[in-house]
Amino acid sequence: MRGDVPQQLALDALALLGVPRVGVREWHRRVTLHGSAAAALQDVPDTDRVMAESHARATLDRLAAIDARPLVHGTPAYPLALRDLTDCDDRGITPAPPVLFTQGDHSLLAHPAVAMVGTRNASSTGLRAAERIARACSDAGALVISGLARGIDAAAHTGALEGAGWTAAVIGTGLDITYPTDHRALQQRIARDGLLISEHAPGQRPTRGSFPERNRLIAALAQVTVVVEAGHKSGALLTARVAESLNRQCAAVPGAFDVASCLGSNEMLRDGAQVIASVDDVLALLRLARADDRRSAQPGNLSPAERAIWDVLGTAPLELDLIVERAGWAADACLAAVTTLELRGLVRATHDGALHRA
Repeated sequence: MRGDVPQQLALDALALLGVPRVGVREWHRRVTLHGSAAAALQDVPDTDRVMAESHARATLDRLAAIDARPLVHGTPAYPLALRDLTDCDDRGITPAPPVLFTQGDHSLLAHPAVAMVGTRNASSTGLRAAERIARACSDAGALVISGLARGIDAAAHTGALEGAGWTAAVIGTGLDITYPTDHRALQQRIARDGLLISEHAPGQRPTRGSFPERNRLIAALAQVTVVVEAGHKSGALLTARVAESLNRQCAAVPGAFDVASCLGSNEMLRDGAQVIASVDDVLALLRLARADDRRSAQPGNLSPAERAIWDVLGTAPLELDLIVERAGWAADACLAAVTTLELRGLVRATHDGALHRA
C-alpha cells in the first residue's frame, strides 16, 4: 500500500527510542541534532545500539504478526495533525510520538475528524447522545476518534461503526492488548473496519501515565473535540484542554446541572466552549452536511456505479482501491465511473492519484 514505511527507517527509529535514557523528548532532540535516527544511532555505544536494534527487530516482527504497521515521525504516512505537538514542551504537553503503531485503515486519517470523549460512568442520556452524534458524523464523512474506554468512548465508537464505520481508537496499551478486557470484541471490530492507534509497542500493558498521554493524541488528531458528559475530574477535560492549547475547536453537550457526571462539561460551556444542542451543531463545526443532505445534492444523470462512488467520496482524498471496496462495484466498473466523473469535472485526482469531490 502506498505510504508504507521502509523497514530500515522503522528499525532505526525504534532502535533509537529503545536506547537507555532516550524518551520521546530526547529522541526528537537527537534526531534534530544528527539529522536522522540512523545518524543518531552512530553516536550510541555499541553495546546499547546492538541491544536496542535487537529489541526493535522483535517489535517489527510482533507488528507483522498482527498485521499492524509503524508510522515514523517525519515520513509522509505520519499524521500531519500531530506536528502541532512538536513545540508544546512549554505547555507541559509531550511531543509527538517518534513512532505510531496502527492496525486497520490508516487512510481514514485523511478525513475530517472529531474527537468524542467523556466519562466512563455515563448516564443513559449521555450514551445515547454519543452514539447518535458519532453515527451522524461517520455517515457525513468524518472520522470519529476516541479512546476505547467504557462509557462515552465505547458509545462513540459503536455509533460510528453503526454508520459508515469511520472510527479510530487511540489506546494506552500495545495493539495486541485489550483494556478494558471486556472491549475485546469492540477493539477487534475497530481494527477490522476502522483504525487502532497506539504509541506503545506490542505487549505493552496499561500504566498510570499511558492514558493521559493518549489523550494528547486524541486531541491533536481531531479538528473538533466534543465532550459529551464529564465530571469535575474527568480525563475528558484534560483532552479538551490540550485541544484548546492546540487551537482546536472545543464543544460540549449540555447536561443536567445537578448530575455529577455533567458538572465538568457544563463548566466548559460556562467558560466559552461551543454548545452542542443537536447533531447539526457538530457537523457545522466540521463543515459537513448530513449524509441525507449530501445524497440529495447529487449531480443529475449519474449511473448506479457513478452514484455509488459519489456517495463514497468526500472532500478528503481516497485511494482507488478503497473507493472500489466501499462502493461495492467491480474494479473495472469503478474505474470507468471515475473516468466519467473526472471528465464531467465532478471528481479530481491529487498528485499521487487519490480522488476527491471537485
